[in-house]
Amino acid sequence: MIDINLIRHEADRVKENMKKKFQDDKLGLVDDILELDVKRRETITQVDDLRASRNSLSKQIGKLMGQGKKEEAEEVKKQVAANAKKLAELEALGKEYDEKVNEIMMKIPNIIDDSVPIGKDDTENVELEKYGEPVVPAYEIPYHIDIMKSFDGVDLEASGKVSGNGFYYLMGDVARLHSALLSYARDFMIDRGFTYVIPPYMIRSDVVKGVMSFAEMDAMMYKIEGEDLYLIGTSEHSMIGKYIDSIVQEETLPHTLTSYSPCFRKEKGAHGIEERGVYRIHQFEKQEMVVLCMPEEAMDWYNKLWQNTVDFFVSLEVPVRTLECCSGDLADLKVKSVDIEAWSPRQQKYFEVGSCSNLGDAQARRLKIRRKGDSGKGFVHTLNNTVVAPPRMLIAFLENHLQADGSVTIPKALQPYMGFKEAMLPK
Repeated sequence: MIDINLIRHEADRVKENMKKKFQDDKLGLVDDILELDVKRRETITQVDDLRASRNSLSKQIGKLMGQGKKEEAEEVKKQVAANAKKLAELEALGKEYDEKVNEIMMKIPNIIDDSVPIGKDDTENVELEKYGEPVVPAYEIPYHIDIMKSFDGVDLEASGKVSGNGFYYLMGDVARLHSALLSYARDFMIDRGFTYVIPPYMIRSDVVKGVMSFAEMDAMMYKIEGEDLYLIGTSEHSMIGKYIDSIVQEETLPHTLTSYSPCFRKEKGAHGIEERGVYRIHQFEKQEMVVLCMPEEAMDWYNKLWQNTVDFFVSLEVPVRTLECCSGDLADLKVKSVDIEAWSPRQQKYFEVGSCSNLGDAQARRLKIRRKGDSGKGFVHTLNNTVVAPPRMLIAFLENHLQADGSVTIPKALQPYMGFKEAMLPK
């Protein structure tokens, strides 16, 4: 959510930002807010005037009673009663205007950074840089489920009976590899100075509304029936929610956190063959990075965060590239975002394995996460980034380390987490 003063004083800039995001259908919302804001401020002025009048009349009643002018005091009391009724009506109207303005403000997209490329959707995202050498081996790379099955490492038939499509059983070396990647990611981020956190896996609706747009919430979140609780789609949600309605002292910033959690997502829509198996699923696990910082430090942290993920994948000898998200591909709360994509020898192309986002003060405004210190008062800026999200990472890992004999090599960085095995051998 942006500062309403931006709409009051720079409405054209807000509208131009909507056009850059190809959200022309929202342009009228700016005028709606301006109209409601005028009415709200007029109501506030009337309320203040009536309150001042009430105080003055109350003093007058006391004075008249002291002078024995009971009848005159009773007339003033009638005026106070009439004003009280009018005051209650205006306060209710003011509250209604507040709610309407806030509801519309939640739909206004954040102001994107000037460096964001303009484009309608993810087909117009811009490649930034490649890391590691993408290799296409002379031998065939099977579909990732077939690789897992060669290790007796996955059972989708059983999970389909138990839970339906979009779930899985991982077993044996594949399950161990899954856990090893998460454990290595945890230690990798701790070594970079981040504090390790295990957060709640369910959050209340006020936190959900604070961390994401309505469109994202509808497409992603599972609600717990009969309770004001949602299963998290990523630990970023509960990590940012940790600070709801709080004041952070500037001298403690930045807060650099790395969190583990299972994640639950609806993943609406039909998907092609490459997005089946364990690529696009309803349940997975993830190691995340979250940063709260001063506004002037946000872009530096943005660059550090995506670089952490690149370094992590490079250490596992998985080639990756960074892809700048264009304006039309940015969720409403984001200022700037970059996707990290891993090389798939089977498809001979890159696919998304993580995303890094700078959200400015949008989440902090929604959740009332304030900062206080030498620079005065304001809101913190928030950022988040994926370290690793298996089992999607398993696809990249298995494809890039599969050998001609069906074995999968284990890079040195991961060997301590795999019982010092140098390779996984098929059954």
